[in-house]
Amino acid sequence: MASQNTQQVQFQDSLPLMANKLGGDGLIDELCNGFNLLMDSNKRVITFESLKKNSALFGLQDLSDEDLQSMIVEGDFDGDGALNQLEFCVLMFRLSPELMDGSKLWLEEMLQQEMKDFF
Repeated sequence: MASQNTQQVQFQDSLPLMANKLGGDGLIDELCNGFNLLMDSNKRVITFESLKKNSALFGLQDLSDEDLQSMIVEGDFDGDGALNQLEFCVLMFRLSPELMDGSKLWLEEMLQQEMKDFF
């Protein structure tokens, strides 16, 4: 009896690596670049169609339509059925628990530095 291959999509969280390498500003620039690659150029938002069309650019070509739609729904805070740039960035942070933990530390460090510069 032939064995059945099951294909499973594995998400590799590369945001923490990018953040360490690029720093906060560099990471935001890269997220903006990612948004620009995934967005519908006419609507200036990421739609289900634009995400599906461009998902291979990020190695997500094996995600099902249901998974892609779930990503849109998960990040769509204003309920318009698409992701604007802010919603996309927030979603990327939310999908990266390690980065979320690290971002709390970065925020604290930035606030401490701001306070030193202020006083």
